[in-house]
Amino acid sequence: MKPSDIKILIVDDEASIRDALSQWFELDGYNVSSAEDANAALLKLQQEPWDIVMLDIKMPGIDGLELQRRIKKIDKNIITIMITAFASVETSIQALKEGAFDYIVKPVDPDDMSHLIRNAVEQRRLMYENSQLRQHIDDISYSDEIIGESTEIKKVLEKVLEVSQTDSTVIIKGENGSGKELIARAIHSQSNRKYFPIITINCGAYSDGLLESELFGHEKGAFPGALYRRQGRLEMADKGTIFLDEIGQISEKMQADILRVLDTRQFSRLGGDKKIDVDFRIICSTTHDLERAVQEGSFREDLYYRLNVVTISIPPLRERKLDIPALARFFIKKYSQSMNKNVLDISQDTLDMLVEYNWPGNIRELRNVIERAMVVAKGNLVELDDLSFFFPVVEMGSEETLPSLDEVEKIHIQKVLELTNGNIAQAAGILKVSRLTMYNKIEKYQLKKSRNDLPR
Repeated sequence: MKPSDIKILIVDDEASIRDALSQWFELDGYNVSSAEDANAALLKLQQEPWDIVMLDIKMPGIDGLELQRRIKKIDKNIITIMITAFASVETSIQALKEGAFDYIVKPVDPDDMSHLIRNAVEQRRLMYENSQLRQHIDDISYSDEIIGESTEIKKVLEKVLEVSQTDSTVIIKGENGSGKELIARAIHSQSNRKYFPIITINCGAYSDGLLESELFGHEKGAFPGALYRRQGRLEMADKGTIFLDEIGQISEKMQADILRVLDTRQFSRLGGDKKIDVDFRIICSTTHDLERAVQEGSFREDLYYRLNVVTISIPPLRERKLDIPALARFFIKKYSQSMNKNVLDISQDTLDMLVEYNWPGNIRELRNVIERAMVVAKGNLVELDDLSFFFPVVEMGSEETLPSLDEVEKIHIQKVLELTNGNIAQAAGILKVSRLTMYNKIEKYQLKKSRNDLPR
Protein backbone atom coordinates (compact mmCIF):
# COMPACT_ATOMS: atom_id res chain seq x y z
CA MET A 1 0.00 0.00 0.00
CA LYS A 2 1.37 3.43 -0.98
CA PRO A 3 1.21 6.33 1.55
CA SER A 4 -1.35 8.06 -0.69
CA ASP A 5 -3.61 5.00 -0.28
CA ILE A 6 -3.72 5.54 3.50
CA LYS A 7 -6.44 7.88 4.77
CA ILE A 8 -5.80 9.47 8.18
CA LEU A 9 -8.41 11.41 10.13
CA ILE A 10 -7.23 13.70 12.99
CA VAL A 11 -9.79 14.52 15.68
CA ASP A 12 -8.74 17.21 18.20
CA ASP A 13 -10.41 20.33 19.57
CA GLU A 14 -7.10 22.27 19.37
CA ALA A 15 -6.61 23.78 15.92
CA SER A 16 -2.82 23.99 16.41
CA ILE A 17 -2.61 20.21 16.98
CA ARG A 18 -4.79 19.46 13.96
CA ASP A 19 -2.76 21.75 11.70
CA ALA A 20 0.63 20.50 12.85
CA LEU A 21 -0.28 16.81 12.49
CA SER A 22 -1.92 17.41 9.10
CA GLN A 23 1.23 19.10 7.77
CA TRP A 24 3.52 16.31 9.02
CA PHE A 25 1.40 13.54 7.50
CA GLU A 26 0.91 15.35 4.20
CA LEU A 27 4.69 15.77 3.89
CA ASP A 28 4.97 11.99 4.27
CA GLY A 29 2.48 11.54 1.42
CA TYR A 30 -0.59 10.42 3.39
CA ASN A 31 -4.18 11.40 2.56
CA VAL A 32 -5.17 13.55 5.58
CA SER A 33 -8.29 15.28 6.91
CA SER A 34 -9.30 16.62 10.32
CA ALA A 35 -12.30 17.23 12.57
CA GLU A 36 -12.68 19.56 15.56
CA ASP A 37 -14.93 17.29 17.61
CA ALA A 38 -16.54 13.84 17.75
CA ASN A 39 -19.72 14.83 15.89
CA ALA A 40 -17.75 16.20 12.93
CA ALA A 41 -15.59 13.08 12.96
CA LEU A 42 -18.58 10.72 12.98
CA LEU A 43 -20.05 12.56 9.98
CA LYS A 44 -16.80 12.05 8.03
CA LEU A 45 -16.61 8.40 9.11
CA GLN A 46 -20.11 7.73 7.80
CA GLN A 47 -19.42 9.43 4.47
CA GLU A 48 -16.27 7.54 3.43
CA PRO A 49 -13.86 4.81 4.66
CA TRP A 50 -10.79 5.62 6.79
CA ASP A 51 -7.70 3.64 7.68
CA ILE A 52 -6.37 5.45 10.75
CA VAL A 53 -8.08 7.83 13.18
CA MET A 54 -6.02 9.88 15.66
CA LEU A 55 -8.21 11.27 18.42
CA ASP A 56 -7.74 13.35 21.50
CA ILE A 57 -9.04 11.78 24.69
CA LYS A 58 -10.15 15.07 26.31
CA MET A 59 -12.69 16.81 24.08
CA PRO A 60 -15.88 18.73 24.85
CA GLY A 61 -19.06 16.68 24.41
CA ILE A 62 -18.24 13.13 23.33
CA ASP A 63 -14.78 12.25 24.65
CA GLY A 64 -12.14 10.15 22.93
CA LEU A 65 -13.05 6.86 24.66
CA GLU A 66 -16.70 7.08 23.63
CA LEU A 67 -15.73 8.16 20.11
CA GLN A 68 -13.47 5.13 19.79
CA ARG A 69 -16.33 2.82 20.80
CA ARG A 70 -18.54 4.35 18.10
CA ILE A 71 -15.74 4.11 15.52
CA LYS A 72 -15.35 0.38 16.21
CA LYS A 73 -19.09 -0.08 15.64
CA ILE A 74 -18.80 1.64 12.26
CA ASP A 75 -15.69 -0.36 11.22
CA LYS A 76 -13.84 -2.57 13.68
CA ASN A 77 -10.78 -2.61 11.40
CA ILE A 78 -10.12 1.14 11.62
CA ILE A 79 -6.89 1.73 13.55
CA THR A 80 -7.31 4.23 16.40
CA ILE A 81 -4.43 6.10 18.05
CA MET A 82 -5.07 8.17 21.18
CA ILE A 83 -3.56 11.62 21.77
CA THR A 84 -3.24 12.28 25.48
CA ALA A 85 -1.81 14.55 28.12
CA PHE A 86 0.29 13.18 30.97
CA ALA A 87 -2.70 13.40 33.28
CA SER A 88 -4.78 11.00 31.16
CA VAL A 89 -2.31 8.18 30.54
CA GLU A 90 -4.46 5.80 32.63
CA THR A 91 -7.41 6.61 30.40
CA SER A 92 -5.24 5.87 27.36
CA ILE A 93 -4.41 2.45 28.78
CA GLN A 94 -8.15 1.86 29.11
CA ALA A 95 -8.46 2.80 25.43
CA LEU A 96 -5.80 0.19 24.57
CA LYS A 97 -7.85 -2.45 26.34
CA GLU A 98 -10.83 -1.46 24.21
CA GLY A 99 -8.94 -1.79 20.93
CA ALA A 100 -6.74 1.29 20.41
CA PHE A 101 -3.53 0.57 18.49
CA ASP A 102 -1.38 2.86 20.66
CA TYR A 103 -1.26 6.29 22.29
CA ILE A 104 1.09 9.29 22.10
CA VAL A 105 1.63 11.96 24.76
CA LYS A 106 1.46 15.74 24.23
CA PRO A 107 3.52 17.64 23.32
CA VAL A 108 3.84 15.43 20.26
CA ASP A 109 7.34 14.66 18.96
CA PRO A 110 7.42 14.51 15.12
CA ASP A 111 9.89 11.60 15.02
CA ASP A 112 7.87 9.56 17.51
CA MET A 113 4.71 10.32 15.57
CA SER A 114 6.23 9.27 12.21
CA HIS A 115 7.46 6.00 13.72
CA LEU A 116 4.05 5.29 15.26
CA ILE A 117 2.22 5.98 12.02
CA ARG A 118 4.57 3.71 10.05
CA ASN A 119 3.79 0.89 12.47
CA ALA A 120 0.06 1.60 12.19
CA VAL A 121 0.27 1.59 8.37
CA GLU A 122 2.06 -1.77 8.46
CA GLN A 123 -0.66 -3.13 10.75
CA ARG A 124 -3.32 -1.82 8.37
CA ARG A 125 -1.53 -3.46 5.44
CA LEU A 126 -1.46 -6.81 7.23
CA MET A 127 -5.15 -6.49 8.10
CA TYR A 128 -5.96 -5.73 4.46
CA GLU A 129 -3.95 -8.70 3.18
CA ASN A 130 -5.57 -10.97 5.76
CA SER A 131 -9.01 -9.74 4.69
CA GLN A 132 -8.15 -10.42 1.04
CA LEU A 133 -6.89 -13.90 1.92
CA ARG A 134 -10.07 -14.68 3.84
CA GLN A 135 -12.15 -13.47 0.92
CA HIS A 136 -10.14 -15.73 -1.39
CA ILE A 137 -10.77 -18.66 0.93
CA ASP A 138 -14.48 -17.80 0.94
CA ASP A 139 -14.51 -17.75 -2.86
CA ILE A 140 -12.89 -21.17 -3.28
CA SER A 141 -13.99 -22.97 -0.12
CA TYR A 142 -17.39 -24.26 -1.18
CA SER A 143 -16.57 -27.48 -2.97
CA ASP A 144 -17.25 -27.43 -6.69
CA GLU A 145 -17.38 -31.23 -6.69
CA ILE A 146 -20.90 -31.28 -5.23
CA ILE A 147 -22.50 -31.55 -8.62
CA GLY A 148 -26.17 -31.88 -9.42
CA GLU A 149 -29.48 -30.28 -10.26
CA SER A 150 -31.78 -32.95 -8.87
CA THR A 151 -34.30 -32.10 -6.16
CA GLU A 152 -32.62 -34.64 -3.88
CA ILE A 153 -29.16 -33.04 -3.96
CA LYS A 154 -30.59 -29.52 -3.73
CA LYS A 155 -32.30 -30.48 -0.46
CA VAL A 156 -28.99 -31.78 0.87
CA LEU A 157 -27.21 -28.54 -0.06
CA GLU A 158 -29.93 -26.44 1.57
CA LYS A 159 -29.40 -28.35 4.79
CA VAL A 160 -25.62 -27.93 4.47
CA LEU A 161 -26.05 -24.17 4.38
CA GLU A 162 -28.41 -24.25 7.37
CA VAL A 163 -26.22 -26.36 9.67
CA SER A 164 -22.96 -24.69 8.65
CA GLN A 165 -24.09 -21.50 10.38
CA THR A 166 -24.33 -23.37 13.70
CA ASP A 167 -21.82 -25.35 15.73
CA SER A 168 -24.15 -28.34 16.11
CA THR A 169 -22.94 -31.92 15.81
CA VAL A 170 -23.97 -33.55 12.51
CA ILE A 171 -24.44 -37.16 11.46
CA ILE A 172 -24.22 -37.75 7.70
CA LYS A 173 -25.90 -40.94 6.55
CA GLY A 174 -25.37 -42.55 3.19
CA GLU A 175 -24.06 -45.53 1.30
CA ASN A 176 -20.37 -46.04 0.56
CA GLY A 177 -19.18 -43.72 -2.17
CA SER A 178 -22.14 -41.35 -1.94
CA GLY A 179 -20.03 -38.32 -0.96
CA LYS A 180 -20.31 -38.13 2.84
CA GLU A 181 -16.85 -36.65 3.32
CA LEU A 182 -17.50 -34.11 0.58
CA ILE A 183 -20.63 -32.95 2.43
CA ALA A 184 -18.67 -32.77 5.70
CA ARG A 185 -16.05 -30.58 4.04
CA ALA A 186 -18.77 -28.37 2.56
CA ILE A 187 -20.27 -27.83 6.03
CA HIS A 188 -16.83 -26.97 7.44
CA SER A 189 -15.96 -24.62 4.57
CA GLN A 190 -19.13 -22.57 5.16
CA SER A 191 -18.75 -22.44 8.95
CA ASN A 192 -17.00 -19.99 11.26
CA ARG A 193 -14.29 -22.64 11.72
CA LYS A 194 -13.27 -22.65 8.05
CA TYR A 195 -9.95 -20.88 8.71
CA PHE A 196 -8.88 -23.83 10.88
CA PRO A 197 -8.39 -27.43 9.70
CA ILE A 198 -10.91 -30.18 9.15
CA ILE A 199 -9.29 -33.43 10.30
CA THR A 200 -10.63 -36.71 8.92
CA ILE A 201 -10.28 -40.20 10.36
CA ASN A 202 -11.89 -43.40 9.10
CA CYS A 203 -12.85 -45.15 12.32
CA GLY A 204 -13.49 -48.43 10.52
CA ALA A 205 -9.94 -48.60 9.18
CA TYR A 206 -8.23 -49.00 12.57
CA SER A 207 -8.18 -51.54 15.33
CA ASP A 208 -9.31 -50.32 18.74
CA GLY A 209 -5.78 -49.65 20.01
CA LEU A 210 -4.63 -47.88 16.86
CA LEU A 211 -7.77 -45.74 16.74
CA GLU A 212 -7.19 -44.63 20.32
CA SER A 213 -3.63 -43.57 19.44
CA GLU A 214 -4.78 -41.83 16.25
CA LEU A 215 -7.46 -39.83 18.05
CA PHE A 216 -5.72 -38.94 21.29
CA GLY A 217 -2.04 -39.17 20.37
CA HIS A 218 0.57 -40.68 22.68
CA GLU A 219 3.59 -39.85 24.78
CA LYS A 220 7.02 -41.31 24.15
CA GLY A 221 7.16 -44.83 25.63
CA ALA A 222 3.38 -45.13 26.00
CA PHE A 223 3.56 -48.56 24.33
CA PRO A 224 6.18 -50.65 22.49
CA GLY A 225 7.20 -48.77 19.36
CA ALA A 226 6.12 -45.34 20.68
CA LEU A 227 9.54 -43.75 20.13
CA TYR A 228 8.28 -40.17 20.01
CA ARG A 229 5.46 -38.06 21.35
CA ARG A 230 2.68 -37.88 18.76
CA GLN A 231 -0.13 -35.37 18.45
CA GLY A 232 -3.59 -36.92 18.03
CA ARG A 233 -6.26 -36.00 15.50
CA LEU A 234 -8.44 -34.35 18.17
CA GLU A 235 -5.59 -32.02 19.06
CA MET A 236 -4.97 -31.26 15.38
CA ALA A 237 -8.64 -30.32 14.99
CA ASP A 238 -8.55 -27.66 17.72
CA LYS A 239 -10.64 -24.63 16.66
CA GLY A 240 -11.64 -26.58 13.54
CA THR A 241 -13.68 -29.68 12.73
CA ILE A 242 -13.12 -33.40 13.31
CA PHE A 243 -14.81 -35.71 10.82
CA LEU A 244 -15.30 -39.23 12.19
CA ASP A 245 -16.05 -41.43 9.20
CA GLU A 246 -17.89 -44.71 9.94
CA ILE A 247 -18.57 -43.83 13.58
CA GLY A 248 -20.84 -46.90 13.80
CA GLN A 249 -17.83 -49.24 13.72
CA ILE A 250 -16.10 -48.08 16.92
CA SER A 251 -15.96 -50.27 20.03
CA GLU A 252 -17.84 -49.66 23.26
CA LYS A 253 -14.64 -48.45 24.91
CA MET A 254 -14.01 -45.89 22.18
CA GLN A 255 -17.64 -44.81 22.40
CA ALA A 256 -17.13 -44.07 26.09
CA ASP A 257 -13.86 -42.21 25.40
CA ILE A 258 -15.42 -40.03 22.70
CA LEU A 259 -18.44 -39.27 24.91
CA ARG A 260 -16.09 -38.17 27.70
CA VAL A 261 -14.29 -35.76 25.35
CA LEU A 262 -17.60 -34.35 24.15
CA ASP A 263 -18.68 -33.76 27.76
CA THR A 264 -15.44 -32.28 29.10
CA ARG A 265 -13.69 -30.96 25.96
CA GLN A 266 -10.53 -32.41 27.49
CA PHE A 267 -8.42 -35.51 26.99
CA SER A 268 -4.96 -36.90 27.75
CA ARG A 269 -2.52 -38.50 25.34
CA LEU A 270 -1.91 -42.21 25.81
CA GLY A 271 0.74 -42.63 28.48
CA GLY A 272 0.28 -39.08 29.75
CA ASP A 273 -1.56 -37.35 32.61
CA LYS A 274 -1.69 -33.78 31.30
CA LYS A 275 -5.20 -32.62 30.37
CA ILE A 276 -5.38 -31.03 26.93
CA ASP A 277 -8.22 -28.59 26.24
CA VAL A 278 -9.78 -28.83 22.79
CA ASP A 279 -12.43 -26.88 20.93
CA PHE A 280 -13.74 -28.57 17.82
CA ARG A 281 -16.92 -29.28 15.93
CA ILE A 282 -17.69 -32.94 15.37
CA ILE A 283 -19.22 -34.30 12.16
CA CYS A 284 -19.81 -38.05 11.82
CA SER A 285 -20.78 -40.32 9.00
CA THR A 286 -22.13 -43.84 8.94
CA THR A 287 -23.43 -46.50 6.61
CA HIS A 288 -24.89 -48.33 9.60
CA ASP A 289 -28.33 -47.96 11.14
CA LEU A 290 -27.30 -46.38 14.45
CA GLU A 291 -30.84 -46.39 15.85
CA ARG A 292 -30.97 -50.14 15.37
CA ALA A 293 -27.49 -50.46 16.89
CA VAL A 294 -28.74 -48.55 19.95
CA GLN A 295 -31.73 -50.89 20.25
CA GLU A 296 -29.45 -53.92 19.95
CA GLY A 297 -27.08 -52.49 22.58
CA SER A 298 -23.99 -52.24 20.35
CA PHE A 299 -23.99 -48.42 20.31
CA ARG A 300 -24.36 -46.24 23.39
CA GLU A 301 -27.67 -44.42 23.57
CA ASP A 302 -26.19 -41.37 25.34
CA LEU A 303 -23.49 -41.00 22.68
CA TYR A 304 -26.03 -41.41 19.89
CA TYR A 305 -28.14 -38.55 21.23
CA ARG A 306 -25.08 -36.35 21.70
CA LEU A 307 -24.09 -36.93 18.08
CA ASN A 308 -27.51 -36.96 16.46
CA VAL A 309 -28.30 -33.24 16.78
CA VAL A 310 -28.65 -32.77 13.02
CA THR A 311 -28.94 -35.57 10.45
CA ILE A 312 -28.20 -35.24 6.74
CA SER A 313 -29.12 -38.21 4.54
CA ILE A 314 -27.39 -38.38 1.16
CA PRO A 315 -29.42 -40.20 -1.50
CA PRO A 316 -27.61 -42.93 -3.47
CA LEU A 317 -26.74 -42.15 -7.06
CA ARG A 318 -29.46 -44.49 -8.37
CA GLU A 319 -32.02 -42.18 -6.76
CA ARG A 320 -30.62 -39.05 -8.39
CA LYS A 321 -30.05 -40.24 -11.96
CA LEU A 322 -30.71 -36.70 -13.19
CA ASP A 323 -27.26 -35.79 -11.84
CA ILE A 324 -25.32 -38.55 -13.63
CA PRO A 325 -24.71 -36.59 -16.89
CA ALA A 326 -23.39 -33.56 -15.00
CA LEU A 327 -21.19 -35.73 -12.77
CA ALA A 328 -19.82 -37.69 -15.74
CA ARG A 329 -18.96 -34.47 -17.60
CA PHE A 330 -17.37 -33.00 -14.47
CA PHE A 331 -15.05 -36.02 -14.12
CA ILE A 332 -14.28 -35.96 -17.86
CA LYS A 333 -13.17 -32.33 -17.58
CA LYS A 334 -11.17 -33.07 -14.43
CA TYR A 335 -9.27 -36.04 -15.88
CA SER A 336 -8.90 -34.41 -19.28
CA GLN A 337 -6.86 -31.69 -17.58
CA SER A 338 -4.86 -33.97 -15.28
CA MET A 339 -4.09 -36.43 -18.10
CA ASN A 340 -3.53 -33.68 -20.67
CA LYS A 341 -6.02 -35.23 -23.08
CA ASN A 342 -8.38 -33.48 -25.48
CA VAL A 343 -11.51 -35.36 -24.44
CA LEU A 344 -14.36 -32.84 -24.45
CA ASP A 345 -17.57 -34.79 -23.82
CA ILE A 346 -19.32 -38.16 -23.78
CA SER A 347 -21.44 -39.72 -26.52
CA GLN A 348 -25.17 -39.92 -25.94
CA ASP A 349 -25.41 -43.72 -26.15
CA THR A 350 -22.60 -44.04 -23.58
CA LEU A 351 -24.34 -41.52 -21.34
CA ASP A 352 -27.61 -43.42 -21.68
CA MET A 353 -25.83 -46.59 -20.56
CA LEU A 354 -24.39 -44.81 -17.52
CA VAL A 355 -27.80 -43.41 -16.57
CA GLU A 356 -29.42 -46.84 -16.79
CA TYR A 357 -26.81 -48.51 -14.59
CA ASN A 358 -27.65 -49.01 -10.89
CA TRP A 359 -24.32 -47.72 -9.43
CA PRO A 360 -23.96 -49.77 -6.23
CA GLY A 361 -20.67 -47.94 -5.57
CA ASN A 362 -22.32 -44.54 -6.10
CA ILE A 363 -20.28 -41.47 -7.13
CA ARG A 364 -16.98 -43.13 -6.23
CA GLU A 365 -17.74 -45.91 -8.71
CA LEU A 366 -18.77 -43.45 -11.43
CA ARG A 367 -15.57 -41.47 -10.93
CA ASN A 368 -13.52 -44.67 -11.16
CA VAL A 369 -15.29 -45.68 -14.38
CA ILE A 370 -14.76 -42.28 -16.03
CA GLU A 371 -11.10 -42.20 -15.00
CA ARG A 372 -10.46 -45.63 -16.53
CA ALA A 373 -12.38 -44.67 -19.68
CA MET A 374 -10.28 -41.52 -20.02
CA VAL A 375 -7.09 -43.58 -19.96
CA VAL A 376 -8.11 -45.52 -23.09
CA ALA A 377 -10.17 -42.82 -24.87
CA LYS A 378 -8.75 -41.98 -28.30
CA GLY A 379 -11.04 -39.28 -29.69
CA ASN A 380 -12.77 -36.15 -28.42
CA LEU A 381 -15.64 -38.14 -26.90
CA VAL A 382 -15.86 -40.96 -24.38
CA GLU A 383 -17.45 -43.77 -26.39
CA LEU A 384 -19.01 -47.14 -25.49
CA ASP A 385 -15.83 -48.89 -26.59
CA ASP A 386 -13.94 -46.96 -23.92
CA LEU A 387 -16.17 -48.59 -21.30
CA SER A 388 -15.79 -52.16 -22.55
CA PHE A 389 -14.09 -53.06 -19.24
CA PHE A 390 -17.27 -51.97 -17.47
CA PHE A 391 -20.01 -53.06 -19.85
CA PRO A 392 -18.51 -56.19 -21.48
CA VAL A 393 -21.86 -57.14 -23.00
CA VAL A 394 -21.49 -54.16 -25.34
CA GLU A 395 -18.91 -56.08 -27.35
CA MET A 396 -20.94 -59.29 -27.52
CA GLY A 397 -22.25 -60.03 -30.99
CA SER A 398 -24.63 -62.98 -30.51
CA GLU A 399 -26.53 -64.99 -27.90
CA GLU A 400 -23.83 -67.67 -27.97
CA THR A 401 -21.25 -65.16 -26.71
CA LEU A 402 -23.36 -63.68 -23.89
CA PRO A 403 -21.73 -64.21 -20.49
CA SER A 404 -23.06 -66.70 -17.97
CA LEU A 405 -24.51 -65.57 -14.62
CA ASP A 406 -21.31 -66.64 -12.86
CA GLU A 407 -19.21 -64.65 -15.32
CA VAL A 408 -21.32 -61.53 -14.78
CA GLU A 409 -21.10 -61.98 -10.99
CA LYS A 410 -17.34 -62.47 -11.14
CA ILE A 411 -16.85 -59.31 -13.22
CA HIS A 412 -19.07 -57.29 -10.90
CA ILE A 413 -17.41 -58.50 -7.68
CA GLN A 414 -13.95 -57.82 -9.12
CA LYS A 415 -15.11 -54.34 -10.12
CA VAL A 416 -16.32 -53.58 -6.59
CA LEU A 417 -13.08 -54.93 -5.07
CA GLU A 418 -11.09 -52.63 -7.33
CA LEU A 419 -13.34 -49.74 -6.37
CA THR A 420 -12.70 -50.34 -2.66
CA ASN A 421 -8.97 -51.04 -3.11
CA GLY A 422 -9.47 -54.60 -1.93
CA ASN A 423 -11.30 -53.69 1.29
CA ILE A 424 -13.55 -56.72 1.75
CA ALA A 425 -15.66 -55.12 4.49
CA GLN A 426 -16.49 -52.16 2.25
CA ALA A 427 -17.09 -54.37 -0.78
CA ALA A 428 -19.46 -56.55 1.25
CA GLY A 429 -21.31 -53.41 2.34
CA ILE A 430 -21.72 -52.22 -1.26
CA LEU A 431 -22.92 -55.66 -2.44
CA LYS A 432 -25.09 -56.06 0.69
CA VAL A 433 -23.70 -59.48 1.58
CA SER A 434 -21.82 -60.77 4.63
CA ARG A 435 -18.04 -60.83 4.80
CA LEU A 436 -18.16 -64.62 4.88
CA THR A 437 -20.10 -64.62 1.59
CA MET A 438 -17.48 -62.27 0.13
CA TYR A 439 -14.64 -64.60 1.14
CA ASN A 440 -16.50 -67.53 -0.41
CA LYS A 441 -17.06 -65.65 -3.68
CA ILE A 442 -13.42 -64.51 -3.80
CA GLU A 443 -12.32 -68.11 -3.27
CA LYS A 444 -14.79 -69.40 -5.84
CA TYR A 445 -13.74 -66.98 -8.57
CA GLN A 446 -10.07 -66.78 -7.49
CA LEU A 447 -10.23 -62.99 -7.23
CA LYS A 448 -7.55 -60.71 -5.86
CA LYS A 449 -7.92 -59.57 -2.26
CA SER A 450 -6.04 -57.19 0.03
CA ARG A 451 -3.44 -58.67 2.37
CA ASN A 452 -4.67 -56.28 5.05
CA ASP A 453 -8.15 -57.78 4.98
CA LEU A 454 -7.33 -61.44 5.44
CA PRO A 455 -9.48 -63.22 8.06
CA ARG A 456 -7.96 -63.49 11.51
